[in-house]
Amino acid sequence: MGKIQLIATATFGLEEMVKLEVKKLGYEQMVVENGKVTFTANESDIPKANLWLRTADRVLLKMGEFKALTFEELFQQTKALPWEEWIPENGKFPVTGKSVKSQLFSVSDCQAIVKKAIVERLKETYGIEWFKEDGAEYPVEVALLKDIVTLTIDTSGAGLHKRGYRAKANEAPLKETLAAAMVLLSRWKEDRVLIDPFCGSGTIAIEAAMIGKNIAPGLQREFVSEKWDAIPKEAWKNARVEALKAIRQDVDIKIFASDIDERAVKIAEDNAYEAGVDDCITFSVQDMGFIESDAEYGYIICNPPYGERLGEKREVQKLYKRMGQVFGKFDTWSKYIITSDEEFEKFYGKKASKKRKLFNGRIKVDYYQFFGPKPPKDMLGGYRK
Repeated sequence: MGKIQLIATATFGLEEMVKLEVKKLGYEQMVVENGKVTFTANESDIPKANLWLRTADRVLLKMGEFKALTFEELFQQTKALPWEEWIPENGKFPVTGKSVKSQLFSVSDCQAIVKKAIVERLKETYGIEWFKEDGAEYPVEVALLKDIVTLTIDTSGAGLHKRGYRAKANEAPLKETLAAAMVLLSRWKEDRVLIDPFCGSGTIAIEAAMIGKNIAPGLQREFVSEKWDAIPKEAWKNARVEALKAIRQDVDIKIFASDIDERAVKIAEDNAYEAGVDDCITFSVQDMGFIESDAEYGYIICNPPYGERLGEKREVQKLYKRMGQVFGKFDTWSKYIITSDEEFEKFYGKKASKKRKLFNGRIKVDYYQFFGPKPPKDMLGGYRK
């Protein structure tokens, strides 16, 4: 089959993080655009990308890209693509779509035309008139942006944030992909203490522990492309075996996660157990004001309440002021805080070293980064913790 193009989709603001992850996996030929990173790979790389990408939303197989101003152009250029290389005679291929600033603005019509074009192509290839579509699923998407059509097949199925460990969650859980991005952006290392005083269902702590132990985020789940004939079963088996071998069992990780909500902490403990990192995290039920550590240098990474509901904002801003006072005692630590409150620094009482615009679901947020001093090197060339 030769080289293929894969697209790792990304939440706005995380494109560079996804690019770094793709590069770390060994892929060099990349194009970074809004919401996606396109890279060159082989079909056997589909398992690897799905298993290892922590901050991407999905991995899509790019079938083609072209300009289309009419439905006839859309039909003919879609039909010209080699769909039979991926979709077998009994394959199920639902078509979804989106259109932004394009002459072909009717998404439902675009979906119907793409579906018809694929059917016509496969009818000619397989010599049949009727497709049962009772086999494996090949979710097709037609995306139009400024009259440029991109046709893809989703290799992930459920979004990559669904790791498989979070059977339970609180009302407003942080997406696993965003939590992983927060940890990676902080440059936390497994030899440093990490505290999350608003742990909720434990997502930040769990993602940090998985990063520290080098656990592939997709190791516990299934992907839609595992049932595809075009990807050898051996490729999936080998990718999972390699991921299991890559887990670091020798690291001593110290993560402390707490929340004032007893129910949330119980959920977090269960989730950590399911993720296989319960030995790395100490959970407790306590108010944020009581966090403490004898570590000289460490990290606080957290997702405090935002106060999005009417009447909550004033209480949340009081909390931010208190956070500034409590976190200020950890003067040699680095702190990383995500919130939608644009006046956070004012109430926290300190200007961030850096801030980054991100999205928590549909909520626009800022990731406030307060850099602590670098630990001094000790006589052995390491660092004092």
